[in-house]
Amino acid sequence: MAMALPANVTGSEDYSADETLKRIEKLVGNRGNWESHWQEVAERVLPSYSRSFTGHGITQAQGEKRTELMYDATAALSLIKFGAVMESILCPRSSRWHRIMPMDKAILQNRAARDWFEDTTNKLFAYRYSPRANFASQKQENYLQVGAFGTGPFFTDRFFGKPGLRYKSCSLSDIYFTMDHQGILDEVYRHVPMTARQAVARWGQKLPDAIVQSSMKEPDREYIFWHCVKPRDDRDPQRLDYKGMVYSSHYISVQGRKTVEEGGYNSMPYQISRHTVASGETYGRGPAMLVLPNIKVLNEQKKTVLKQGHRVTDPVLLAHDDGVLDSFSLKNGAINFGGVNADGRPLVHPLPTGNLSIAKEMMGEERAIIKDAFLLSLFEILVEDRRDMTATEVLHRAQEKGLLLAPTMGRQHTEDLGPQIEREVDVLAQQGLLLPMPEYLRGTDGEYKVEYDSPLSRFARAEEASGFLELADFSIKAAAETQNPAMLDWLDFDAAIPEIADLKAVPVRWIKTLAAVQAIREGRNAAQEQAQLIEALPGIAGLAKAQQGALVR
Repeated sequence: MAMALPANVTGSEDYSADETLKRIEKLVGNRGNWESHWQEVAERVLPSYSRSFTGHGITQAQGEKRTELMYDATAALSLIKFGAVMESILCPRSSRWHRIMPMDKAILQNRAARDWFEDTTNKLFAYRYSPRANFASQKQENYLQVGAFGTGPFFTDRFFGKPGLRYKSCSLSDIYFTMDHQGILDEVYRHVPMTARQAVARWGQKLPDAIVQSSMKEPDREYIFWHCVKPRDDRDPQRLDYKGMVYSSHYISVQGRKTVEEGGYNSMPYQISRHTVASGETYGRGPAMLVLPNIKVLNEQKKTVLKQGHRVTDPVLLAHDDGVLDSFSLKNGAINFGGVNADGRPLVHPLPTGNLSIAKEMMGEERAIIKDAFLLSLFEILVEDRRDMTATEVLHRAQEKGLLLAPTMGRQHTEDLGPQIEREVDVLAQQGLLLPMPEYLRGTDGEYKVEYDSPLSRFARAEEASGFLELADFSIKAAAETQNPAMLDWLDFDAAIPEIADLKAVPVRWIKTLAAVQAIREGRNAAQEQAQLIEALPGIAGLAKAQQGALVR
C-alpha cells in the first residue's frame, strides 16, 4: 500500500523542500506493486515486518500479534538460517574477511606503505566490531530483508558523541532509491518518523512553529521527516564545508514542507544490497518472493492437515438413528448401553478421514522447494560430516559450492560490502582515526582495492588447490609404480602449502615461517650427514687399517 503525503499540508516555507517532496511523492506512488508483494511475503515469512508496508509504522501498536496468516513456520525458519549463513560466508565476525590492498601490489615492497595498509585494515575491524558500532546485529537484520524482500538498505555513519562507526539496518518500507545510468546507487530518500519532543531536541527552533508548539502540548505526537541524499549539483570542490562534498544531505519536515537540516557526505552513507534484479527493475527480488506460491500452498496444506488431524484424533461418529444412542457419552470411563448389538457388532463407527501420509508427503515436497530456494540444501555442505572424505574430495566439494554461490553472493561484494568499506574508510579518515598516508602513496592518489578473504572467496579459489592435490596424487602414485621420483620434481610444495593453508583458513600463527622451515631442513641435513658419517666409520677405519698394513709390508 503506497503512502501518500498528508493532503492537509498546504503552502511551502522552502521551495527546494517543496520540490523534493514532490519527487518523493512520485517515487512513493510508483512503488504500489512492490509494497503489495512485500506485504504478502512479510505476513508469511517475516511477520515482524507484516505491518510495515501499510502505513510506515505511524499508527501500529507495538507488541501486537502478526502471525495470523502463518500456519507453517518452514519459510520463516529457513529465512533465519539464510541470514545466518549469509553472514558466515560473507563477513564472519570470527575472522578477518577482507584486506585493504593497493591497486599495484608492487607498492607493498615499500615498508611504510605496507604498514599503512595493514594498520588501516586493523582499524576497520576494530571500529566495525566495537560494541558501540552494532555492526553484527544490524547486518544480520539486513540479510533477513534481502532473503525476504530481495532488497536490504543499510546505513553506515560515524558514531555521534565518540570517535568510531555506527550502523543501522533500515526498514525497506522507509527507503526509496534510484540508480544512475551505470546502475550505481544515486538518490536515497528515507522516511523518518519522530515525536515532537525528539524533533525539538535535535533541531530546536529550525522546525516549523506547529511542531515546536506541539512539543509543549503533545510531546509524543509523531511527525514525518525525510532524509534525502543525492549527488550535489552545485558542488564547489574548493570549499571545505558541506558545499564541497560529493553528496548533499537534507532533512525535510512534511509539516510546513521545510528543510530543517542541510549537510553533506563525501561518500554515499547508504548501501543497498539486492539478491537478484530483473531487467528494467530497480528493487531486488529475494528467495521468498520466488517461492511465495509454494509458501501459500504449504500454509493451505497445513490448515487441511490440522483439520484432518483433529478428525483422526477426535473422530466424527456415525450411528443408526434408533433413539437408543441419544445419551451417548464420550467421557473417559463412560459406559454406553446400546452401542453394540446382541452379537457384539458395533453400532457406532468413526467417519473415514482419508490418508494423512499422502498429505505429509505433499507438504514435504513443498518444504524441500522452499528450503532449496533459501539455499539450505547447498549450505549443508558446510556442516556435513567429512571424516570419510579425502582432502581432494573436500576441496572438490568446496569448488562446486563456490561455483554455485558466486552468482548469488557476488552481488553482495559489489553493491553492499564494497561500498560499505569505502564509506568506513572515509568516515574514519574524516575523524582522524587513520594514520597519515605515507608520502610514497600520495603519488598514487591513495587508490586501493578490497581483497576479500571470506569463506565465499576461499570457495571460489578452491579449484587451484584441488588441481594441485590431484596432480600430486597422480605424481606420487606414478613415481611409486615406476620407481622413478623424477616426475615429482615438477611440484613446488614450498609454494603450494602456504597458499593451501590460507585457502583452508589455517591461522598464520600455526604455520612456520620460511626461515624456521629452512632451519629445520638444515638441521635435518646435518643430522643425516652425521648419521651417514657414523655409519661409514667402521668401513673407513677398516680401509685405513688395510692401507696401513700394506705400507708396513
